[in-house]
Amino acid sequence: MLMYYLFFMFFSGIWVFSSNRKHLLITLLSLEFLVLILFFSLYIYLNTINYELYFSVVFLTFSVCEGALGLSILVSMIRGYGNDYFQSFSLLQ
Repeated sequence: MLMYYLFFMFFSGIWVFSSNRKHLLITLLSLEFLVLILFFSLYIYLNTINYELYFSVVFLTFSVCEGALGLSILVSMIRGYGNDYFQSFSLLQ
């Protein structure tokens, strides 16, 4: 029963990520939501087979690095353009 909730949460996170949003922050939050669901699924799977949890710590470390990188991109975008709207900047500039 828990796996159905995890699948539903994962696909709802993918739906939020793939929908057309105006702000970069919403996209980054949906990516962090997906990473947390994957971490929780990995933790449950490794606990079920009585395996060591070192891989989950490595996964959590990489997810923290990914979150810090996303926040640094968000801060540099806000400093450069004044907001985090996707429509306010062009990639061709």
